[in-house]
Amino acid sequence: MLGDERFDDLMELVVHGFEIGGVAVLVLGALGAFVHAALVARRKGLPTAYETARRSVGRAILLGLELLIIADIVLTITVDATLDSALALGLIVIVRTFLSFSLEVELEGTLPWRRRPTRERPVDTPDRAG
Repeated sequence: MLGDERFDDLMELVVHGFEIGGVAVLVLGALGAFVHAALVARRKGLPTAYETARRSVGRAILLGLELLIIADIVLTITVDATLDSALALGLIVIVRTFLSFSLEVELEGTLPWRRRPTRERPVDTPDRAG
């Protein structure tokens, strides 16, 4: 089995991996969004490109925030399991959740519980031919 110190070192590596992944998603997602928006601007004009960039950057931020929240949770429950770190985690999760919720509402234009499903799921029906 892993000793406590080796386990903490491993978990810190895991945390750093999620932090690097979160930052990479933020940076690469934003860059990809701007490149995609530039291509859309050439085909469909600036207003459409702006909306495309806005939605894509928002999605990158949401995904990046999720990865950073995972890093904070893993750090708190495995490495720094103190009351202070748990309270700090709670505050971080509340702030990031509020930010994620705000971004989601901004991107979709409506509250999540007022949103209609984007497509109806087909109902499985038995094959009548066979």
